[in-house]
Amino acid sequence: MSLSLPELTGDYVLDPTHTRIGFVARHAMVTKVRGSFEKFEGTAHLDGADPARSTVQVVIRTESIDTGVEQRDQHLRNNDFLDAPNFPEILFRSTAVEPLSDTVYRVTGDLTIKDTTKPVSIDFEYTGNAVDPYGNLRVGLEGSVTISRKDYGVTWNAALEGGGVLVGDKVVLEFDISAIKQS
Repeated sequence: MSLSLPELTGDYVLDPTHTRIGFVARHAMVTKVRGSFEKFEGTAHLDGADPARSTVQVVIRTESIDTGVEQRDQHLRNNDFLDAPNFPEILFRSTAVEPLSDTVYRVTGDLTIKDTTKPVSIDFEYTGNAVDPYGNLRVGLEGSVTISRKDYGVTWNAALEGGGVLVGDKVVLEFDISAIKQS
């Protein structure tokens, strides 16, 4: 199963009801907190004959962060972390797509969080395609990347009594994508 199928070439939009953009961060040095962003939109142009000509753009609404704990979510939205009122969007815009195998593609691009833009590379596994009951062609992709939150100016922390810090620096961004081909 390879993405390099000419029939997959075209423009796609992320299906927000079947796509998850999530994250995992270390908490109190002993456990992980998982969450997701509930509001986002994304577009892609897939080139099945020449995957290197594919492009991706995703816009995530920072106020939509959800860890299942409202008090924590409010803290993550304030200026200690994402500062959602002043930086309402996280943006990813691809700059290159490189096939690594028949089913794995490295998408490199610019990730902007708050006022900082840095290059990242995300390895996506192509999980298949299908025509849904409504006649839409869908493609599936899964990927993740680990970033340093400090690289993006997200530096708030608290020292723990026994040593260490409350929030780890490394954050894993997770992408479970279902994209619908546009006519």
